[in-house]
Amino acid sequence: MRRKSKPTGSAPPAPGRDPTFYIYGRHAVEAALKNPEREKRQLYGRPKALAALGQSGIETLSLKIETAENRRLAGLVGPEAPHQGLVLEVRPLPGRHLEDLEPDPLLPRNIVVALDQLSDPHNIGAIFRSAAAFGARGILTTHDRAPGETGVLAKAASGALEVVPWVRVTNLASALDKLADMGYWRLGLEGTAEKRLAEVDLGSDLVLVLGGEGRGLRPRTKAKCDLLARLEISGDMASLNVSNAAAVALYELVGRSTRPLRRL
Repeated sequence: MRRKSKPTGSAPPAPGRDPTFYIYGRHAVEAALKNPEREKRQLYGRPKALAALGQSGIETLSLKIETAENRRLAGLVGPEAPHQGLVLEVRPLPGRHLEDLEPDPLLPRNIVVALDQLSDPHNIGAIFRSAAAFGARGILTTHDRAPGETGVLAKAASGALEVVPWVRVTNLASALDKLADMGYWRLGLEGTAEKRLAEVDLGSDLVLVLGGEGRGLRPRTKAKCDLLARLEISGDMASLNVSNAAAVALYELVGRSTRPLRRL
C-alpha cells in the first residue's frame, strides 16, 4: 500500500491574485474557451473571427466581448503576434502535482515528458503540441529557468496547453526519483549515447527526459536516467532542434508494441 505524502509540484493559484495574460490565435483561443479549468476574463476579436466562433458552437455568452480591429489587437499582443483576429485575456491554469501523473493501468502506455531547463517558449509550446498528438500523460518542468504560461507558448502549443497537464517542480532530480517510485522508467535523450532509441525497450511507463537548448542534459539529470539513447539521424546534420527531437522520439515510443517490465 502506497504511503500518502504531501502533493508535490505546483500549488493551485490563489483565486483573483494571479496576473492575467493574453492568449491569441484561433486554435489556442478556441481550446482555452473550451477548457472549464481556464479562467477567462475578456475576449477581443475581429467581427468575422467572432462570428466563426459562434458558428463552431463555442460558448462565449458568459464572456465580456469587445469587437476590435487589427490595430487594437496588435496593441494587446504586439505587432508581430499572429493573432488571427482573436485575443483572449486569461489567468494561468491551476497548478498540477506529480501525483496527477501516476501511471494509469487502463492505458496501453504512459509517457511523461520531462524538460531539463528548456528556455524557449516556442520549443516548449511545440513539445506540448507533440505531447498532445501522441497522448503523453503530462509535461514536467522546473519553476525556475523555464518560462511560465505566456501567449507565445500557448500559440506555439496550438491548443495543447489546455489539454496536457503541466507539472512544475522545484527540483527536477527529486521529481524524477518520485516518478521512478511510481513505476516509471527514465529515458534520457542524448546525442552521444551508445544505444539508439529504436533499440530500447523499457516497457509502457516511461519518462522521456530532454535537455535544454544547446546544453543538453545536465550531469545530475543524466545520472537520474535509467538509460540514455540517441536518435539515428543523417551524418549531414549534427543534431535536431529539441522540439523536433521530442516529436520523433514520441512517435517512436508510442508507435511500438510494449510489454510490462519489472523494476529491479
